[in-house]
Amino acid sequence: MQITEIYKSLQGESTYAGLACVFVRLTGCNLRCSWCDTEYSFYGGKRMGLDEVIAEIRRLSPAPGLVEITGGEPMLQERELLPLMQALIDDGYRVLLETSGERPLENVPRGVVKIVDVKCRGSGEGDSFRLENLRALRSDDEVKFVISDRGDYEFARDFLALHNLAGRVHAVLFSPAFRHDARGTRDVSHCLVDPAELAAWMLEDNVPARLGLQIHKLIWDPALKGV
Repeated sequence: MQITEIYKSLQGESTYAGLACVFVRLTGCNLRCSWCDTEYSFYGGKRMGLDEVIAEIRRLSPAPGLVEITGGEPMLQERELLPLMQALIDDGYRVLLETSGERPLENVPRGVVKIVDVKCRGSGEGDSFRLENLRALRSDDEVKFVISDRGDYEFARDFLALHNLAGRVHAVLFSPAFRHDARGTRDVSHCLVDPAELAAWMLEDNVPARLGLQIHKLIWDPALKGV
């Protein structure tokens, strides 16, 4: 499979935030979100076999441990990715799959935690989520909405209610989008919507979701790669 990078850091998002995690970033993406912070993963990378990838993961963090498969859009390499995820589960790893849900998810191995980033309109890729993937969601999965303005918030709030996401998955997360060119200062001034404002909207509407911040962008320079 084509790999952009494999590295160990702290998980910055989801309900696993703050835990040590090995990230396997696959190359390639068919979406072009306006606030994307991993455009360097769209092209290039290195061709690696399944055994090579597993060996590097084991070197960084022996099982049991946490591994996230991300991108780009990792499900573009489904044929090679599915055996990798199953092998990691068989090894005893906890495996997270970060995906937009634009690709079919029904074949993802049981035991993989799907973290599905449903794109809001402000991303420029609204309506890209494949609604059939709602049937593939399990009780330990998570759904994330990256929010850049009030319109994105209202879309996320209404989508959550319409599809009863709180009753389908372990967690629904509303996360403020970071500015595309964020760098230098490590604070929420880079957020496209003030987290305090987003929190107020959520409280006013009694939204059954949690506010999520990308803590790796508050720990390190938000432009830094490999963290």
